[in-house]
Amino acid sequence: MNTPAAPRTGKIPYSLIFIAALAAGLGLWLGQSTFSGPALPALKTLQRLDAPRPMPAFALKTTDGSLIDPARLQGHYTLVFLGFTHCPDICPTTLAELAKAEKLWQDLPEAQRPRILFVSVDPERDTPELIARYATYFSPSILSGTADVPALTQMASAMSMVFAKAPTANGDYSIDHTSWVAVLDPQVRVAGFIRPPLDPAAISADLHSLIKAH
Repeated sequence: MNTPAAPRTGKIPYSLIFIAALAAGLGLWLGQSTFSGPALPALKTLQRLDAPRPMPAFALKTTDGSLIDPARLQGHYTLVFLGFTHCPDICPTTLAELAKAEKLWQDLPEAQRPRILFVSVDPERDTPELIARYATYFSPSILSGTADVPALTQMASAMSMVFAKAPTANGDYSIDHTSWVAVLDPQVRVAGFIRPPLDPAAISADLHSLIKAH
């Protein structure tokens, strides 16, 4: 299968992502902790919030005309990553690492397996069909979708994520966006975050531990 088309834009200005994400997430990191204590599993890479945080209502359009909403994600841990199909580096790298982790949790019963959700924050260029082709290149089971910018902004904010259109020298644009992965629990609440660099084996081990303890 051919790889996704190379982007026309240059590298993402990570300094802007860092500044925006730091401002948006300052309170988040202060209230965040890793699992600890006798009743909780020791985790390798996932950093958990002190208390899960409810998500607002959301509805992502998909290629088959259905919607991805909280009801559809109920009952599974979901790893959420924001990106766009013209992304030159962060997006393909992150999706490739998450797909590797997914292969490592295939021993879990299907009803318990975590899900990966790729959300495009570039609805101007990314149709549901394009997003699905891009995401399923990495894994056929990755969920994907998008919405209008106000809805995406609300969803991103609930996960302490940010994104913004960034004009490029050739008159096109790129999208600056948060690089970490949000983890939603089976009740579709923000439970924690996985920050890069991603370690597929550690991610899979943590999800195994969470599911066993759930």
